[in-house]
Amino acid sequence: MKRDPIPGGPVLDVHDLHKRFTLHLRDGLQLPVLRGVSLSVAAGECVALVGPSGQGKSTLMKCLYGSYGVDAGSVMLHTAEGPVDIARATAQQMLALRRRDVAYVSQFLRAVPRVPALDVVAERSLDAAETETVDDDAHVQRLEAAREHVRALFTRLNLPPALWELPPATFSGGEQQRVNIARGFVAPARLLLLDEPTASLDAANRSVVVQLISEAKARGAAVVGIFHDEEVRDAVASRCVALA
Repeated sequence: MKRDPIPGGPVLDVHDLHKRFTLHLRDGLQLPVLRGVSLSVAAGECVALVGPSGQGKSTLMKCLYGSYGVDAGSVMLHTAEGPVDIARATAQQMLALRRRDVAYVSQFLRAVPRVPALDVVAERSLDAAETETVDDDAHVQRLEAAREHVRALFTRLNLPPALWELPPATFSGGEQQRVNIARGFVAPARLLLLDEPTASLDAANRSVVVQLISEAKARGAAVVGIFHDEEVRDAVASRCVALA
């Protein structure tokens, strides 16, 4: 029987997380980065990670996304099918979680070359929506509906229409970041990870991102973010967690 987390209840539980890097070019020197990190994030809450540079904020985000393995501890994500420990999830489980439950906006856009910006984002929407095989006609209809949703999101983020059919690799840093943001927000996510989402953005687009985060929280997303822009952090964070 499927079950959703209790509204306002925990979506993410991190317990006693440890992560170190091995420097193979330094005779295997061990570099501890995360030492016993624990935190819980509820539905509708935004937790801002704070602390000096080098304290492991981005490393923690990558552990939450499953990009980095961990040395000890657990990262429990409460999904509709039950809890999943991201720290021990298989590659197939992580792909499924990233399609439907987890979205990540980093400072850098990684997109397939020559794919138009419109489809870079629309494909993310389709990944989240299509849980079963559909015929070609149905897929085309869903793709066009997804593209229409993306057009509205691009308009909201002030991305010029002349760019929508172009590959984002040709865009400026701020334009790429807006495509990255659209990809993260185009489909509702249970856990939303934001690593400096307003980097390279002007004041008008920072305001749009603040609105998007507030709307995601209102839908019940659990948000974990790194915000060096204190004004943005103050506007969206429910509380701050310091890494030391």
